[in-house]
Amino acid sequence: MKKTMIMLCLALVSWGANAQHDHAAHGAQTSSQTMEPMFKDKALGSSYTHYIHLKNALVASDFQQAKSASESLVKALHNVKGSDKVHIEAAKVAQAGSLENQRKAFTALSNEMATLVKGADISMGELYLEYCPMANGNTGGYWLSNEKEIRNPYFGDKMLKCGSVKETIN
Repeated sequence: MKKTMIMLCLALVSWGANAQHDHAAHGAQTSSQTMEPMFKDKALGSSYTHYIHLKNALVASDFQQAKSASESLVKALHNVKGSDKVHIEAAKVAQAGSLENQRKAFTALSNEMATLVKGADISMGELYLEYCPMANGNTGGYWLSNEKEIRNPYFGDKMLKCGSVKETIN
């Protein structure tokens, strides 16, 4: 009987430790999820969402998805006041004939988009201005992101984590 009780106690302690471990892992997963920032100007918010889709397509090195996202961004920017420069740069990405050219055009687009969102009212959340010094032949390149974790659109999986957060915008 003593052996059975000891085994039962060990089993319960082991199960309790495992359950606590699982709970801790679950908490880590939910805390790493980020929420897309919300803008008071809904048209700008929609445009920013298309910009993020474009950035993610470049991270994935997906030419067709980047083309589609940039075309959607061009359309969405028609409704954003003061977005003329961003619109011009987004059109250059949409017209690029290769992934390499999309990435080159993405630099100017990101610079203009950063200027636009810095002047906007963000009603909830925050976004990050990130930078890779090795982009564009070591001249560097910025991009916007919803996460602090670096996902480099200039190199994709070749140098996925190259870069750093330069500014938090909220």
